[in-house]
Amino acid sequence: MAKIIAIANQKGGVGKTTTAINLAACLAVAEKKTLLIDLDPQGNASVGSGLNKEDFEDRNIYHAIIGRKNIKECIFNTELPHFDVCPADQNLIGAEIELVSEFAREHKLKSCLEPIMKDYDYVLIDCLPSLNVLAVNALTACKSVIVPLQTEYYAMEGLAQLLNTIRLVRSSLNPSLDLEGILLTMFDSRTSLHKQVSTEVKEHFGDKVFETIIPRNVKISESPSFGQPIILYDIESKGSQAYLSLAKELILRERSQKEIDQPELNFTVPEIPEEYRDQLQ
Repeated sequence: MAKIIAIANQKGGVGKTTTAINLAACLAVAEKKTLLIDLDPQGNASVGSGLNKEDFEDRNIYHAIIGRKNIKECIFNTELPHFDVCPADQNLIGAEIELVSEFAREHKLKSCLEPIMKDYDYVLIDCLPSLNVLAVNALTACKSVIVPLQTEYYAMEGLAQLLNTIRLVRSSLNPSLDLEGILLTMFDSRTSLHKQVSTEVKEHFGDKVFETIIPRNVKISESPSFGQPIILYDIESKGSQAYLSLAKELILRERSQKEIDQPELNFTVPEIPEEYRDQLQ
């Protein structure tokens, strides 16, 4: 049964979509069957994962949510084994308007995901940077939330509102909803402000902050323009190693929660397309 995790922060530019793409790809590298759902009308997660907009114009998450397509018809494979994407485009803007008069509108995404829950280990939802009907759908459907938080002066801006929304959704729509963790992103170890923000967030939220910190890294910024997760674009970069570490930390957290004894994680990629294999040696 898939664990559904929303990647959310109402503040833009914090590395949310970047985290969604690269965490999904790294979970797939760990041989966890992973689906990334793009819930942002801009469709950046879709294109950044290597999909072409022309291929999913008539079958994407919009069509699944409003009931025109089965979710299985809207899922695309990527070049990376175990990594699938349910894309989005600008049609998703209209979904919010169409859902206004719908019965149980907050549960539409959860309902359309039910047929594929046994097909994946993880389902990651890349949320748009706002708290609207689509965001509430994501929070209603998921089990937990990862909040990317940029290590800048205004890092805490909007976080309190998001956490309050999580509490409201938990009390009225999704009692099992939990904060998976806060992920510090765009960290520059040379900057004292970044170190200060990191320390303050860890002091305030304790073990809810991931040990893994995502550094500011030019390779991470470049990879979306090539339609590749960072592990395909540059496996040796600091950004790639950070997201692999995050995936491992997430899996180990879940393993600890379930108290299941499993073999050591194996981050091999035996089925990587041949043109990328040289990068992964």
